[in-house]
Amino acid sequence: MCTTCGCAAGETRIEGEAVHTHEHGHEHWHVHEDGTAHSHPHHDHGAAHAHAHDEHAHAHTHADGTTHVHPHHHHGEHVHGHAGVSPVPSAVAHAHEHTHADGSAHSHTHTHDGEHHHTHAYTPVNAQMSDGAVHYGKGPAGAHAPGMSQSRMVQIERDILSKNDAYAAKNRARLGEQGIFALNLVSSPGSGKTTLLCRTLELLKDRVAINVVEGDQQTSHDAERIRATGVQALQINTGKGCHLDAHMVGHALTKLAPADGSLLFIENVGNLVCPAAFDLGEAHKVAILSVTEGEDKPLKYPDMFRVASLMLVNKIDLLPYVNFDLAKAIEHARRVNPGLQVIQVSATTGAGFAEWLAWIEAGLAAQAAKKQETVASLQRRIAELEAQLAAQR
Repeated sequence: MCTTCGCAAGETRIEGEAVHTHEHGHEHWHVHEDGTAHSHPHHDHGAAHAHAHDEHAHAHTHADGTTHVHPHHHHGEHVHGHAGVSPVPSAVAHAHEHTHADGSAHSHTHTHDGEHHHTHAYTPVNAQMSDGAVHYGKGPAGAHAPGMSQSRMVQIERDILSKNDAYAAKNRARLGEQGIFALNLVSSPGSGKTTLLCRTLELLKDRVAINVVEGDQQTSHDAERIRATGVQALQINTGKGCHLDAHMVGHALTKLAPADGSLLFIENVGNLVCPAAFDLGEAHKVAILSVTEGEDKPLKYPDMFRVASLMLVNKIDLLPYVNFDLAKAIEHARRVNPGLQVIQVSATTGAGFAEWLAWIEAGLAAQAAKKQETVASLQRRIAELEAQLAAQR
């Protein structure tokens, strides 16, 4: 899960330009090959910086393929062994504690003045096994990362998401002040998301000002398709990253400078997992599910459908040709999210677009009303303060 793996660090590009993803007086995070992470403060971008470790790590690979490491100091040569290897006598024995990725722990003793071996058994405690399946999402972190404990994963996820949420709050405040209605379009690759967006733009571009933020790991193909409709689009390439985040979108807003009362579409990277965790400051997430994907998709990827406000069932023109149970798909989605709205559409034929456009226009009107209420509230407050000042004269 990218809230713990540190994916895309330093890889983000907006229209080909690198994004400066940190600020002065911040922390740098380093994710090592073994999955562990640490941070150190950094203030001066004009000077070099470094970090060092006074200890080194030993890696152990278990029979089940999992690997863990432990750091320590020593003054002599030593080796590690596992089951089936005879121990070599050594002196000054001490214990090392190992915490596995699933949170389980064990210890073993060895010395630093000579060679030594150790053996141990390992049974994953958070990997629940039932009905022929192994589930690694039952621990406190809800995910698994080799070499990292559950508590560490939870800590890193909280750090990452709290920083993202701060940026999202800034984006949401800006969008609210300008009365901009922002939608975050999310789906798996191949759902027809860009085709659906292009048709939507063609139908709406003469009614309201529109901007689009396009998210993909590589290329600007989708942004070029959007620009061909006459709508301004900005391409964000995430490199190895599997989602957009609020910091990227904040940079995009600065570059796009959308007009007050406009409509903003954010087409996220095709992925039904990671984008669910990252608030971008949008008014709504819109999940797009095509009939070519299978009606059980909402049950397989519940987090995304749980945080979405609307599900568009796309490619309904293909229903006669595919084995897709539409009623069951909607039932599964609402089992995950009972309040989820559903609209059936075809980006090819235009079926269902009247309802989809009406939903968007209702959102625009609600955002405009919210802005007007904010302005009216500020005006009332100014009038109150002016009256108080007049009374004091």
